[in-house]
Amino acid sequence: MKVCIVAEGCYPYVVGGVSSWVHSLIQQFPNIEFTVAAIVADRSISGKFAYTLPDNLTEVREIYLNDSQWLRGGKRNRKARVSLKTDEYEALRALVLGEKVNWHVVFQMFQEKHMSVDQLLMGKDFLNIAKEVYELRYTNIVFSDFLWTLRSIYLPLGFALQFRPEKADLYHCVATGYSGVIGSMAKDMYGSRLLVSEHGIYTREREEEIIKARWVQGVYKDFWIEQFRKLSLCAYDHADMVTSLFENARSLQLELGCQEEKTRVTPNGIEVEDFEEIPGKEPGDEMINVGAILRVAPIKDVKTMINAFYYAKKREPKLKLWIMGPWDEDEEYAQECFELVENLQVKDIVFTGRIDTKEYIGKMDMLILTSISEGQPLTVLEGFAAKKPMIATNVGNCEGLIYGESDDLGDAGIVLPVMNIGKISDAIVELASDEDRRRRMGEIGYQRVCGKYRIEYMRRTYEEIYRQMAADNGVPWPEETFDIEKQEGAD
Repeated sequence: MKVCIVAEGCYPYVVGGVSSWVHSLIQQFPNIEFTVAAIVADRSISGKFAYTLPDNLTEVREIYLNDSQWLRGGKRNRKARVSLKTDEYEALRALVLGEKVNWHVVFQMFQEKHMSVDQLLMGKDFLNIAKEVYELRYTNIVFSDFLWTLRSIYLPLGFALQFRPEKADLYHCVATGYSGVIGSMAKDMYGSRLLVSEHGIYTREREEEIIKARWVQGVYKDFWIEQFRKLSLCAYDHADMVTSLFENARSLQLELGCQEEKTRVTPNGIEVEDFEEIPGKEPGDEMINVGAILRVAPIKDVKTMINAFYYAKKREPKLKLWIMGPWDEDEEYAQECFELVENLQVKDIVFTGRIDTKEYIGKMDMLILTSISEGQPLTVLEGFAAKKPMIATNVGNCEGLIYGESDDLGDAGIVLPVMNIGKISDAIVELASDEDRRRRMGEIGYQRVCGKYRIEYMRRTYEEIYRQMAADNGVPWPEETFDIEKQEGAD
């Protein structure tokens, strides 16, 4: 059995979160051959893997969403023309208008005609479609700005549609968006099965980013939000199964147009035993250590965390904040965080950079997560495995993990509103002042992770799904460990 993981902006280039989940999933099935179709911004990231690839991951193929010079007024082959057939024109028109799209025709346009994205977007057909949309909905804005915005929206989609996926028995997309479109195209081409696993809800995450973005203003924000909704609906429509990490996420999928019978909740899982013999707090350490295991990036809202710690430190001088994780994903934001610490002149904040979580987590008295968006954070589950209480914002499944969904164990931490510096600061001081409460919460978290979120539970779930997909596609389940040399010999 051959499984192609289709991932956008994560594995194998970024550590943590979805990347960690993908890496763990591949390792759980040594009897299956995996490949990865990795969607990245451009060639500057090519081959810069953050992981040592598992033996059963035989290939990583890259798709670049910005893969050509696209400058207004730049040199182009103006003699070349793309002429669309009637069904192709109608499919493209429906896509731009947000009507029901004949994706089969769209896929064929790019795969069989080897269509130039540049020539299509600069061509007469796209111009006519743009004029029609403009006259129907947007006559109150400047047409030239509207046209160039529309072209910039469809440029990355065009590059994604130009990618020719290799044949696999199952395409497993770890998001909707461009990943879901590529998975849908592969299913259309080969008749394979398509599984979509959302950790966060892609459409909502992009919507939140666009609303906050400075690079797009006014009505143009609506253009981009609508585009991502179209891409997600494409994935939902083509998928044989769509998984989510918790029930509220599944409800959002239904709200966004996914068919209920396709959906399934599949919680995360971790190796609980990996945290049994980790280094603990040094006997002479009198500080109250607050640990944040994360990427220093805007979505983690590290600035709110720093500000909340600043006010908590004024009330409890023994507090020390450890911000543990890489800061190279968004170096500008990381620099702003460093400068914030310097401007506040707050002591006892340490940026460790990339770490081995198990070397640090046992030394913490509590963990903290102030994200503005999450799915089902592995950081919380790892903290529970290490018996640490958790302070987290009410995003994703944090409330369910900390307060419990299907058990009556009690609270494993404190859940607070997003970006609420005062309440987050109060929670830090509250737990800092009560060691017994921290210990009780840590034990509750440990019982909860052992009861529902072990890696073996996740493996069992995905083995069942993979077996079902293989059977539906008439593919035998590989009982023996996958051997790449044996496979090459057979080929």
